[in-house]
Amino acid sequence: MTRPRRSALYMPGSNQRALEKATSIPADVLLLDLEDAVAPDAKPGARERVCSLVADRAYGDREVAIRVNAPGTPWHEDDLRAVAQAGPSAVLVPKVSRPETVHAIERGLETTGAPGTTAIWAMLETPTAMFAAERIASASERLTVLVLGTNDLANELHAETVPGRAPLLTGIGMALLGARAAGKVILDGVYNDVKDAAGFEAECEQGRQFGFDGKTLIHPSQVEPCNRVFTPSAEQIAHSRAVLQAWDEATAAGRGVATVNGRLIENLHVDNARRILSTAHPLP
Repeated sequence: MTRPRRSALYMPGSNQRALEKATSIPADVLLLDLEDAVAPDAKPGARERVCSLVADRAYGDREVAIRVNAPGTPWHEDDLRAVAQAGPSAVLVPKVSRPETVHAIERGLETTGAPGTTAIWAMLETPTAMFAAERIASASERLTVLVLGTNDLANELHAETVPGRAPLLTGIGMALLGARAAGKVILDGVYNDVKDAAGFEAECEQGRQFGFDGKTLIHPSQVEPCNRVFTPSAEQIAHSRAVLQAWDEATAAGRGVATVNGRLIENLHVDNARRILSTAHPLP
């Protein structure tokens, strides 16, 4: 079964209480943040706190990524060294706009002794990154996930934040194409209004329809609806099982064609059915 990444929740590295609370929040991924959520004078303390928790395996088997400060900032190199020693599931790197950045992060992890299990996750947040999405995604086998930074992308485009995200659809599509061309996971950007439950769920639905594997979140209240939307429905699961059964029966009988409810089944439908079943993780 594919590891679920339906919900990826940012937690501020400077907030001890939030970091402790994260142990009981049912997000598939925890994104422990040393960047945007942490004031400059609090960054060294946040780094030490987050890396200590990760090194002590405070979150058990949960997938945990640490978002470091961007390359070129005063904190980046110290962040990368500390994260390499802590050994999280992944290091999340903001402001990745070209494959050379991925190469530099990979070298940095190797020279600082990071375990091979620590993956690189790259945030795509600029127009340049959208145009380079496939090359970024293909830059390293260690890079496994792309994360869309829709707030920064909107800012760089001078775009308005509107329901349906029409001003961002070109960039979103380019990022998705790049991820799928390289065979990598891609997570949607955040939804800023934590009080707008209906708008948030609508954007989750949109992201799932586009093909995202999950969504990044800024508040624990967003976890449950996000997990629910990105979990295949009972109808999808039943149909996928029927597709595989029909295909197996047709193959065993020497037929190259199968039908389900009168519809022709081809290899692409079989592949999609297998993908859906591989992501059919139960809700808590």
